[in-house]
Amino acid sequence: MNGQSTIPAPAKRHKTPLFRSLWFQVLLGIILAIVVGFVSPRTGVAMKPLGDAFIRLITMIITIVIFCTVVYGIAGMRDLKKVARVGGKALIYFEVVSTLALLIGLIVGNTVRPGKGFNVNPASLDSHAVSAYANQAKGQSTGDFLMNIIPHTVVDAFARGNILQVLLIAILFGFALTMAGSRGQPVIDFMEALTTVVFNVVNIIMRFSPIGAFGAMAFTIGQYGIGSLEPLAKLVVTFYATCIFFVLAVLGGVARASGFKITSFLSYIKEEILLVLATSSSETALPTLMEKMEELGCPKSLVGLVVPTGYTFNTDGTSLYMTLAALFVAQATNTRLSLVQELTIFAVAVLTSKGASGVQGAAFIALVGTLMVVPTIPVAGMALILGIDRFMSMLRAVVNMIGNGVATIVVTRWEKELDVGKLRKNLALGPSVP
Repeated sequence: MNGQSTIPAPAKRHKTPLFRSLWFQVLLGIILAIVVGFVSPRTGVAMKPLGDAFIRLITMIITIVIFCTVVYGIAGMRDLKKVARVGGKALIYFEVVSTLALLIGLIVGNTVRPGKGFNVNPASLDSHAVSAYANQAKGQSTGDFLMNIIPHTVVDAFARGNILQVLLIAILFGFALTMAGSRGQPVIDFMEALTTVVFNVVNIIMRFSPIGAFGAMAFTIGQYGIGSLEPLAKLVVTFYATCIFFVLAVLGGVARASGFKITSFLSYIKEEILLVLATSSSETALPTLMEKMEELGCPKSLVGLVVPTGYTFNTDGTSLYMTLAALFVAQATNTRLSLVQELTIFAVAVLTSKGASGVQGAAFIALVGTLMVVPTIPVAGMALILGIDRFMSMLRAVVNMIGNGVATIVVTRWEKELDVGKLRKNLALGPSVP
């Protein structure tokens, strides 16, 4: 032995030409959209149907993706105890990390005080701009929320695109298949084949993502304008800096403990990050994120259970936003909050932040509902950030999605089913699909 390693170096993956890479096409679409929206706002606003059409294409297929993956994920484990164990670990992780995000938002809000100096008189604000969101927020009690998880019919859940309802149906169906034993195997095989076909449909739709990203971003810039950020620049910069800190420090620490670098992971899912950034919805990246988690060494059954569940319960970006924005409104309207009131906001946000991931505007509605619990904070103050919420929703959706990917790897490692060698190799080589 001469001391040199005899392990062959991994073969280099064939490099796709830059112009054919999906991430480059999406990035180019975003850059062109910013230019169009800035130079000709009217034209930018007119591009909205392109973004809406792409999001609708994804929404069209997302419920069947979740149903197939969750059913196969549960049935593929063939062990109800394992399903309960994995689900329990995932929910504990989701709750701990998203609660930590709420706490960080609270600490940053009290330290930086982004709303200080606004001195806004709540009576001068347009409360009608927020009234529609307030009605949605207070129109549903906890009992109503729980009842809404149960669909009137199976078809109704899919027709309405209600992810929580589809998730419930999929969990029940998956448990039933597992209990059926060998008699359920033909159905499991069918679900596996159907999942393959559904993801092929997703891959076709994703080819239009640069056009969708262009339309969504052009509308955002044309409708709201970059200049709309200036009055509330401190809030936007604070929120963006907090999100970056959370991803690099908190999720980065979790990633390091799980054997990979967060920067390598971010590079690996850059297509999904750009797409979510443009569309302000983490749903648009859910199918391809699941494919990449499998490519990184996570078993299909675990991915099928953890990722869809995380899109409802793992809301890191939304959590950061809710406590930080709540304190901003209080500070901007010179509303002094006691420690008890701040802890009340924190406690309520733990509940209201769930289910806000992936849906545009859901986090804003959840925040309005949270503020209504503390009457001293004028809900009309939400009108201050209504105009820039779209810009904030971009990053909170991205953080939600990144957190979901990290969570999948972490839970898989906890189950001792993560192929660490495959994880490190593929993170170094990059995704196989351009």
